[in-house]
Amino acid sequence: MDKLLMHSPDLTERNIDKIAQLFPTVITEGRDDDGNPTNAIDFDLLRQELSAHVIEGPQERYQLDWPGKREALFAANTPIAKTLRPVPEGSVGFDTTRNLFIEGDNLEALKLLQESYLGKVKLIYIDPPYNTGNDFIYADTFARTRDEELKRSGQVSDDGVAMVSNSSANGRFHSDWLSMIYPRLKLARNLLSDDGVLVVSIDENEHSNLVALGTEVLGRDAYVGEIVLKNSSKNDQGYISMQHEYIVFFVKNKSANVGAWVERKEGLEQIYAAFDGFRKTHGDDWIAINKAAKEWFKRFPPSDPISASKHYTWMDLKGVYFPDNISGPNDGQYVYELLHPQTGKPCKMPSTGWRYPEVNMRERVAQGRVHFGPDHTTVPNNKTYLANTETQSLTSIRYVDGRAASKRLQTLFGEKVFTNPKDEYLLRDIYKAVGVSGEDLVLDMFAGSGAALHAVLELNLTTGSQCRFIGIQIAEDLNVSLKTAKGTARKVTTNAIKLLNELGKPATVAEIGKQRLRLIAAQFQNKAPLLDAGFRALKVDTTNMEDVLRVPDALSQDELELFTDSIKPERTGEDLLFQVLLDWGLELTMPIEVEIVDGKEVFVVENGALSACFDDEVTPALVREIARREPLRAVFRDSGFATDADRINAEQVFAEVSPATDVKAI
Repeated sequence: MDKLLMHSPDLTERNIDKIAQLFPTVITEGRDDDGNPTNAIDFDLLRQELSAHVIEGPQERYQLDWPGKREALFAANTPIAKTLRPVPEGSVGFDTTRNLFIEGDNLEALKLLQESYLGKVKLIYIDPPYNTGNDFIYADTFARTRDEELKRSGQVSDDGVAMVSNSSANGRFHSDWLSMIYPRLKLARNLLSDDGVLVVSIDENEHSNLVALGTEVLGRDAYVGEIVLKNSSKNDQGYISMQHEYIVFFVKNKSANVGAWVERKEGLEQIYAAFDGFRKTHGDDWIAINKAAKEWFKRFPPSDPISASKHYTWMDLKGVYFPDNISGPNDGQYVYELLHPQTGKPCKMPSTGWRYPEVNMRERVAQGRVHFGPDHTTVPNNKTYLANTETQSLTSIRYVDGRAASKRLQTLFGEKVFTNPKDEYLLRDIYKAVGVSGEDLVLDMFAGSGAALHAVLELNLTTGSQCRFIGIQIAEDLNVSLKTAKGTARKVTTNAIKLLNELGKPATVAEIGKQRLRLIAAQFQNKAPLLDAGFRALKVDTTNMEDVLRVPDALSQDELELFTDSIKPERTGEDLLFQVLLDWGLELTMPIEVEIVDGKEVFVVENGALSACFDDEVTPALVREIARREPLRAVFRDSGFATDADRINAEQVFAEVSPATDVKAI
């Protein structure tokens, strides 16, 4: 039952609604005095609507603007006191893999990766929340305390990152989404290599904003096109039923990435197999083969990739072809008689003449590369062979049955645990088309079920490449999602929770992605044992350093020893090592060996790129032995030196034995 308002109507809000009906372009998004989302009037635009001449106002420029943009930029630039902690027990091949899966807020993870992966990522794929009005988006507000953020959002993930429902009734519906994605794109750009590509899946709700924002962040020429992906047959919307989504492409630098993007046509194997069958049935009766091919192609609807090659209906001893244009590009290009091989009479000539000089044409005829009609009354054609045209430019329209990817994922897990996963085969083909190869690095900062990461492994399997991936996914609590889920989504979420509980894993979206990778790694162990299908699991966490909550004057003499060690007691040497890797800008998949030197644990990273000892007692013998090995970098625990003299002596040892080593303490 609705309740009475028990107060007078809000006339301001009513007036804004009336103005919106008359002048919809003057309505913008904002917040009221209490910080609540609301509609507002752009008075400069309203004055212009009511004026017969140009009104003076703020300087205009072409840009995408929204309430909260400055705060979003601040969020991108604000430093954080966090680190990435290794989770060996949740990894596959922790010691040998070159892949990463990071659990935590992707904005924080991107900040932590800035030094180690600056300019090293060939392709970034993101599948962000689509802003349908039901999705949850990240609330990036570092200025608030944790309690304030919990009060504001009413919901928080396992790792303390607030997520809020972005209802379409929200007065900042688009602004909140833009504020979420903007700082992430800013940080992602830094990680892209000069020839890097950003690929974004999006639907119609934020498509235009994404294109505008992408060109602002990556540059005016960054947007290079999109694939319209038909993946639905629903017919349940008003006005126009949306049966597609978009895959939008940006490049960081057009001069470094010239866009020579090609893909192999789909359905070629089926076409070749069909013509092999026609040949077995009809022998060298090319006309009969042509008739059979035409009938065969009729089976395929326009949505089937095979239909795009339906003009290849002829065959000869060299293979499958279609009769292509042989006329000259200019009127009267080459004019001469070309005799029909059967009638011996001059063939009908194209209106603009022949494409080739006479001597070249006769060579082509001798080589069987000209298709003649039944007699001389028809114009001959070039033979364009399918074997010579197997690749094409990346095309802008795709038909993908979304049920196929869902079915494969269901088969992998044994039951349906994720709704609407992306198609790993489509992503694999996109990677290949845009030039991801060799040891290139792919990053997905909204990893979800792990489809984009799985696609990297499929690319390696089919091409023999050794590409690597970094996946980032927040530990979104499935139990929280279950409270609002309905219908199929509720059933799928329940399945996922049950499965992860049986495995002894946390019921989170991040764990679904990791479990998928574990299952794929087990499959690849049989069919491609030399392929790196593992991943090194990491987790965004608070810094390893103790929080300093007192100023020196607040400490008494007898308390000083309690605060001499600046490292949290529960943190391991491996935890410290990964924070050092981040601080030094080293890749987080470098091989790590643990050695015992003078009774102390020493981490040796990539054969001496870094040697680290975080023991509580650093001995002179240990220091000298590490120096003798001449690592590029060496790091010790500051409190591991008994006195300042010991620390100074250690520096002197390195200056004498290994002067090129960069020595630091934490």
